[in-house]
Amino acid sequence: MARIPYRTVEDLAPENKDLLKRGIALHRALVNSPGGARAFQGLGQYIRYGSKLDPRLREIAILQVGWLAQSAYEWSHHVKIGMDFGVTESDIRAIMAGDDAALEPRAQLVLRAAREMVAGPGTSQATHDALAAEFDTEHLTDLILVIGFYCAVVRVLASLAIDVEPDYQPYLDRFPLKDK
Repeated sequence: MARIPYRTVEDLAPENKDLLKRGIALHRALVNSPGGARAFQGLGQYIRYGSKLDPRLREIAILQVGWLAQSAYEWSHHVKIGMDFGVTESDIRAIMAGDDAALEPRAQLVLRAAREMVAGPGTSQATHDALAAEFDTEHLTDLILVIGFYCAVVRVLASLAIDVEPDYQPYLDRFPLKDK
């Protein structure tokens, strides 16, 4: 159960009702701070709709973060979202098994960058150099923003104990976390 209340559109001032266009549990919790929710959603919207980074690679990076953090919410949501953007069951199983060799070299590099950033403090010089050889600076920057943002997201989810919604539970059941 979440540690703070889930809000509804009815709980919000008129100027903040748009914050619950997607009534997912995370957003329903974050609107306890409308300004914080707006800032959070702004970067999330850029990552999903504005970035030119390949969406499959973006989702592979997010899935790696969610898997490493063992974040049921993030994992279940991005298994579904990832599949919508071309992530395959084989890709998901490879992430779960830590089998980078099952993926193409670019995806392997994205997974490596995500692992290094989760472990902290950031990517190594060798990984940065490999990324710079594969991606132009805009795509490289966006990849680092994606990974960094989702490192923060999983910490917010865990700290607020955000619940997995029933619509996403089947993804978690199909691709369970290690300790589940």
